[in-house]
Amino acid sequence: MKLLIDINLSPQWTEYFRQEGYPAVHWSTVGSPRAPDTAILHWARDHEYLVFTHDLDFSRLLALTHAKGPSVFQIRAEDILPVAIGGPVIKALRLHAEALKKGAIVVLDSSTLRARILPI
Repeated sequence: MKLLIDINLSPQWTEYFRQEGYPAVHWSTVGSPRAPDTAILHWARDHEYLVFTHDLDFSRLLALTHAKGPSVFQIRAEDILPVAIGGPVIKALRLHAEALKKGAIVVLDSSTLRARILPI
């Protein structure tokens, strides 16, 4: 599973994921920081990446278009740095790996973890 880290998250996630065995790139290294979310979704789908984000728009776009992918992993927490939430993120990625490979939205916040299979 390859991860595309959205521009709204720290590039620190790239190295964190790599150390955990997940190939990862930060959007700033492959696309324009001003790119619309639709362009990020298309790039992720075309290159078989999961979108890792803190942005609500990706889930909304997938729901509105009834798309089957790409998968989106959304973190909803105050401290969104790997040092604060990295452990729970890795645990959730492993727990929902099969769903994310097929197409899903996984949302992790400070107290809950939920997954929805695509399309919605």
